[in-house]
Amino acid sequence: MECAIVGVVRIGTPSAKFSASATPANRLLHYIGDCVPSRYPPTITMHLLDPKNDYVFKRLFAVAPHLLTALINAVRSEDEPLEVIEVLNPRIDPEDLVGKFIVLDILTKDRHGRLINVEMQVKRFAPWSARSTYYLASALTKQIASGEGYAELKPVIGIHLLDFDLFDEPHQLNQAHWCFEMRDRWQPTTKLGPELELNIIELGKADRLHSACAQSLAAWVAFFEHWSEESAMSQLSYPPVQQALNMLKDLSADAETQARALVRERALHDERTLIQAAELRGELRGKQEGLQEGLQDALNKMVANGIPQAQARSILGL
Repeated sequence: MECAIVGVVRIGTPSAKFSASATPANRLLHYIGDCVPSRYPPTITMHLLDPKNDYVFKRLFAVAPHLLTALINAVRSEDEPLEVIEVLNPRIDPEDLVGKFIVLDILTKDRHGRLINVEMQVKRFAPWSARSTYYLASALTKQIASGEGYAELKPVIGIHLLDFDLFDEPHQLNQAHWCFEMRDRWQPTTKLGPELELNIIELGKADRLHSACAQSLAAWVAFFEHWSEESAMSQLSYPPVQQALNMLKDLSADAETQARALVRERALHDERTLIQAAELRGELRGKQEGLQEGLQDALNKMVANGIPQAQARSILGL
């Protein structure tokens, strides 16, 4: 069977057989990889990959510490600039692309030993704050072994870029950049310590509130929100963003990267579908339980008012 061009990915029968030990993820990636060219022929229009796809995001920044440094400092513009010297988890395993409930984060270290967790998140789910806090706390506690002193702990900083609005109450609509630290409730200027810090950027809201962002952060927001708009990108003069855009073009020109990004996008879509189905089941179960409670309450009141229970049940259809 011949391969057919569909969009920007060519799908067909793979040329090689898989070994018995190949994982499902590797089988899928090899299947796609065998049927796509290493570069698109001139007749195929290149479509830029979405930098908010966490696979694409990690491919862009895990290999470019200088761009990661620029992004982090743009988010933390009111703090002393830091410098990323090492990416601790640059590898992306095939299983990570198709795994459910996995976020392809980037864990880095700066020259002072601080750990910075950078994530692109495209889905909102109920325990979001618990998960984010847990990951930061884990990065803190894993620094020392049993018996070692707490003085060895280095601060952990989270940079989480969200493709959704996390804070959507009326009084929260004019802010898209949030920084959470351990501070006193009654004297917010008093900070317990620098051990944990979580920075959140709601990208869509930040784009709408463009004037509220610092210039460098506004440029990054524009890149993540308007990467496919040539006119918008041509107006950005911030060098790190232009470098990121050129890297994105190079990634987008590679068919295998396109295929892997598509695999990741489909996995995220499946995950969102599972979450939505679970939420719907919960809503239906809650409505059913509420209906039963209401009927029971009505039955109790009818019996209390002297109506025989059998008659009351008949009336209520119980």
